[in-house]
Amino acid sequence: MKVIPLLLCWVSGGALASGLPALVVSPDLVRERPGKTPVVRPAATQTPAPAPAPSVQPPASRPAAGTAGPGLAPAPAAPGTEVRPVTGHGEPSDAPTVAPTPPASSAPAPAAASPAAVVPARAAPTVDIVPVPGASTGDGREATEVSALRIRGTRAVELAAEGEAELQRGALTLTADRLTYRELTDEAVAEGNVRLVQGTDEVSGPAARIVVGERTGEFESPSYSLTRRSEPEPGEVPREIVGSGQAEALQFEGENQYRLRNATWTSCSPADPDWYVKARDLHLDYDTEVGTLRDGTVVFKDVPILWLPWADFPLTARRQSGLLAPTFGTSNRTGVDFTQPYYWNIAPNYDATISPRFMSRRGLQLGGEFRYLNADYQGELRAEWLPKDRVAGIERRLGSLQHQHRITPRLRASLDLNSVSDDDYFEDLSSRVSVASKVNLLRQGRLDYQGADWWSASALWQRYQTLSGTEPYRKLPQLALNANRADMPWGTVWTFNGQYTDFDHPDKDLIRGGYRVYTPGNRLVLYPQVALPIERAGFYITPKIGLHYTRYKLDEPYDIAKGKTSITRSVPIFSVDSGLNFEREATLFGNDYVQTLEPRVFYVRSPGRDQDAIPLFDTYRYDFSFAQMFSEMPYSGHDRIADNDQVTVALTSRLIDPRTGAERLYAAIGQRHYFSDQEVGLPGETLRVDRRTDILAALGGQISASTALSSAWQYNPRESQTERFTVGARWQPEFGKALNLNYRWTRDVLRDVDVSAQWPLGGNWYGVGRLTRSIKDRRVTEAIAGFEYNGGCWVFRTVAHRFATTEDRVTQSLFFQLELNGLASIGSNPVGLLKRSVSGYGKINEPGSGRIFGTD
Repeated sequence: MKVIPLLLCWVSGGALASGLPALVVSPDLVRERPGKTPVVRPAATQTPAPAPAPSVQPPASRPAAGTAGPGLAPAPAAPGTEVRPVTGHGEPSDAPTVAPTPPASSAPAPAAASPAAVVPARAAPTVDIVPVPGASTGDGREATEVSALRIRGTRAVELAAEGEAELQRGALTLTADRLTYRELTDEAVAEGNVRLVQGTDEVSGPAARIVVGERTGEFESPSYSLTRRSEPEPGEVPREIVGSGQAEALQFEGENQYRLRNATWTSCSPADPDWYVKARDLHLDYDTEVGTLRDGTVVFKDVPILWLPWADFPLTARRQSGLLAPTFGTSNRTGVDFTQPYYWNIAPNYDATISPRFMSRRGLQLGGEFRYLNADYQGELRAEWLPKDRVAGIERRLGSLQHQHRITPRLRASLDLNSVSDDDYFEDLSSRVSVASKVNLLRQGRLDYQGADWWSASALWQRYQTLSGTEPYRKLPQLALNANRADMPWGTVWTFNGQYTDFDHPDKDLIRGGYRVYTPGNRLVLYPQVALPIERAGFYITPKIGLHYTRYKLDEPYDIAKGKTSITRSVPIFSVDSGLNFEREATLFGNDYVQTLEPRVFYVRSPGRDQDAIPLFDTYRYDFSFAQMFSEMPYSGHDRIADNDQVTVALTSRLIDPRTGAERLYAAIGQRHYFSDQEVGLPGETLRVDRRTDILAALGGQISASTALSSAWQYNPRESQTERFTVGARWQPEFGKALNLNYRWTRDVLRDVDVSAQWPLGGNWYGVGRLTRSIKDRRVTEAIAGFEYNGGCWVFRTVAHRFATTEDRVTQSLFFQLELNGLASIGSNPVGLLKRSVSGYGKINEPGSGRIFGTD
C-alpha cells in the first residue's frame, strides 16, 4: 500500500461559529480501487482540536517543508469537523492534535506545520463531506463524496474536480469530466459527459447545474430515462413504464418533478423509437404520476398523426383526470362512430367519465358514468341520451344504477335498476353481442340479513323491462327465511326453506284455452328437512326426509272451470344418496397417477298430487344433465312438485396427478330408472311412460399442461339413437397462442360449429378470430376476424365483427386501434370483445393477461 502524506492547514478557532457541514479529509482508510486510487475515507472519531478545511491538489513535485502546496488556502471549519494528522507511513499519528495560537486579525494565516502531501499523478483523491458523529450540520444532509483524478479548491467555498469526476450522495450519483461543488449552497456544476443516476432514473447531457439536496437545477440538451412501477388495479397485470426522450432543457423542480422544454417522450427504446410525443412544454410529476404536455404532437413512424394542444397522460397505471384517447369505428347501424371521453378523478373513492359520442347516421349522443366507493357502500350510475335519432326519429335514453350497501355487519342492501327508452335501443346503438341481445332488463331491490351462522333472511322486490317476448311475473315482494344446522342430536342436519311471494302481472286479464295466462296472487312455501349423513373411509350414505307445504291465494282462478282461488298442497319427500370411493395407483404412458372408481346411487320418493289448478309463476323443467339426475326436483320454482319413485345409478372414474392434484382425465356414465308412470307435469307436457331415461356419458380433462378436452353424450336406448352430443377442445401451449374447437348437436334442433383462436403469424403479427356457424340453418351466427401487431412499445389492432341479433337482422362493426404503451389508445377498442369471444385470449402487450391452464 502506498504511503501518501497529506498537508493539513490549521485555522483560527473563531471560525467554528460558521455552522457549515464538516469537511473531513483523513487517511484512516486508504485502499486501492480500479481507475481511482487511493481512496481516502472519513475519520470515525472526534478530536478536541478545531480542524481546518484543506484544499487538495496533486502537485507536480513535493514542495519544501514548511510551505504550502499549490492551490491550498485556509478556510473556516464547521462545528464537529475533524482532521487527523498523518504519519510518514500513511497512518494516523498517536500524538495528540494541538491547536495553534490564533494569529492577529490583520496578520496572514500561518502555514500548516504538517508535512506537505505528495500525491502521484495517477492518484484519485476522494473527499467525503460528512458530519462527525454527534455533531450537527444544521441542515440534515447525507454524507457527500467527491472523487476525481484531480481535486482542488477552498474548504466550504468550492471544490473543483477534474478527470472522471464523481459526486455521490445516498442513491444519487453525478459524474462528469469536470465538476465543481460549492458546499455552502450545496450546488454542483458539471461539464462534459454529464450523467446523473438516481435509482432507475438516468439523465445525461453536456452540462448541468444541480442543488443536490433540493433536487433542483437544470440540464442542458439532456437525454433521459425515467422508470416507475406501480401497483395494478384489481384484476390487472403489474406494469413498469419506462419513459425516455430528449429535450432542449430539463429543469429539476424537486424530488420526482421534471419540466422539459421542446422535449420528446416515449415508452419505446430511446435509440430508435417507433413513436414519441413531441411537446413545447412537458411536465412529468411522479408524485401524482401524471404527465402534462402543451402544444404536443404524436408522431408514429416519423409521421405526425395527432396534434394535442393540451393533454394529460399517466406515468404509471394509476388513474388520473384528463381527456382519454378518443375511440372511433364504423357499423351498419351507426355509421361512422366517434367518442371522446373525459375522465374525472374526483377523489380516491369517486370518479366519473363523460363521453360525447357522434354517430354519422344517428346524431350526437351524450353518455356518462359515475362510480363511488365507501367503507359501507359502493355503486355505479350510468346514463346515455340521444335527443333525436335521425333514423328512428325519436329520443333515445338509457339509465342504469347498481348499488351495494352494508347497513350493519349483518344487514346488506342492493339495487339493480336498468331502463331504456325503447325495445330496439341496444340493437341499434350497441356493438356488443351480450348487450345487443338483451331481452329483459332487471329492476330489483334486495335486503339480506345474516342471523347466526345457521340462518338468514331476505326481502326482494323484482320486475323487468321486457324488450322482446313475454314479461316475467313481478315479485312485489318476495320474503325468504333459510336455516341449516349441522349440530343437532344424533348427528342429524336440520334444514328449513321458507318463502312468501306476492306475484303480479300487467296482462292478468289474458285467458287462453280455459286458463288464465297470468294470474296475480301470493304463494307461501314451507319446506323443513332432516338428514342423517354417515361418512366413513371409502363410502357415504345420506338419508333425508322433508315435507314441502305450499299455499296459494289467487286474485282470480287459474283454471276457469275449477274456479279455485285458494289452494294448499303438502308433499312428503324422501331420498337416499350413497356412494363408494376406491383408489389405486396407476401408470399411463410412463406417468404415475391415482385412479379413482366412484359408483353412486341416488333414490328419491314423493307421491303425486293434483296440481292442475296451480298457475306457473316461476316454474319450468330443468335441462336433463348429470347435476339434475341427482336432484329431488326436476322443476324450478315451487309450482310443480314432481311425483318421484326413481333411482339414479352412475359410475365415475378419474385420473389424478398425485404431485399437483390436477384432474388429468375423467369419465362418467349414468342413467335414471323409474318404478312408476309420471302423474304431474307442466301444461302441454307429454307425460312420461318409459321406465328408463336416456343414458348420459361424459369424458374429458386437462390431459396436459396445454391441452384440455370435454365431451358429453346423451343416448336414447329405446330408439338406439343419439339425442345430444357436444365436444370441445382447447390448446394453449403458451401466452398468445390459443385454439378452441367446439361442436354442438341436438337431434332435429341444433347443429353448430364454433372455432376461435389467437395465434402468432410471424414477424410480431398475430391473428385472432371466431366463427360460429349453424350447419342446420346454413348461416353464420357470429364471425370475428382480426390482426394484431406487437411493436414492443405499441400495438395495432384491426377487427371486423358480424353477429345476428335475430334471424333476419345482422349487425356489423369494424374496429381500428393503435395502443401506445404508457400513453393512450387511439381508435375503437376491440379487446373486450376478443376476451369474451376467444377463450384464452391474451393482450399481447401485457403478458400474463390471458388465462393459462392451471390458473383458470
